[in-house]
Amino acid sequence: MTGPVVVGVDGSPSALSAVDTAAREASLRGVELRVVHAFTWPAMHVPRGGSPLGPPTGGLREMVEDMVGQAVGRASVAAPGVQVSHAVVAGEPLTVLEAQSRTAQLIVVGHRGSGGFLKVLLGSTAVHLSAHGRCPVMVVRGRPDLAGPVVVGVDGSRLGQAAIAFAFAEAALRGADLMALHAWSTWADHGEHRLGEPVDLVDLIGDVDQIRAAEELVLAEALAGHQERCPDVSVRSRLVRGRTRQALIEASGSAQLMVVGARGRGGFTGMLLGSVSQAVLHHSHCPVTVVRPGL
Repeated sequence: MTGPVVVGVDGSPSALSAVDTAAREASLRGVELRVVHAFTWPAMHVPRGGSPLGPPTGGLREMVEDMVGQAVGRASVAAPGVQVSHAVVAGEPLTVLEAQSRTAQLIVVGHRGSGGFLKVLLGSTAVHLSAHGRCPVMVVRGRPDLAGPVVVGVDGSRLGQAAIAFAFAEAALRGADLMALHAWSTWADHGEHRLGEPVDLVDLIGDVDQIRAAEELVLAEALAGHQERCPDVSVRSRLVRGRTRQALIEASGSAQLMVVGARGRGGFTGMLLGSVSQAVLHHSHCPVTVVRPGL
């Protein structure tokens, strides 16, 4: 996909980390980086200019332009060869960034903005943009292992194919290995319930090895075709018996990037962001990219 990498900034430490990451992503792709700030104060009817009692450069507009200018300078240091543009757009952050995502190939945000409460693990803009963005959304958090692999969560669903394709492309750009992780359990969690209780597939099939072999096939079929398109990417398939969210969060501790689909084969129809994706966004030890189907 053509288009710039866009990073949302609000002056928070989290946003500054996002600027560094976004600059590197733009450099990897050889595209422009666009630094965007959603200027909400005009809607609150706050005067933009300085106070009559203060310096002429003390107004809100001047503060915003200074903050954006610092972000642009930081991006230029992080990736000197990248062309950097900036925009200050009046509006609510989610609305502004969703509009920006329509022409971007990747949008990058910090895990918490300047408006978040101290105990909130993830800002509302990051969550909602991951569900509504028109391009992949990278949420910068944790301490990535830059020598580690790109990890992609695989559940075998059609909806997850976009995330797998993105993960292969990202691993190729970074020259990194790719770990394709698929978690499985003998307990059915996709709607097969008996009297309101989960069904243990061992009761139905009677052979754990047969269940494991079926899950290995799910993983292999999900990856089929992607390796041919990215032959230089070294892929390690990992089958884990356990809960998906815990397996992904644990794997993120030694990863440089986690990639997940917005929704997998579980969950409620109509949800834009599944419970596993939300858990990873809240607790991952490295940046997370959420890829919605059709992107």
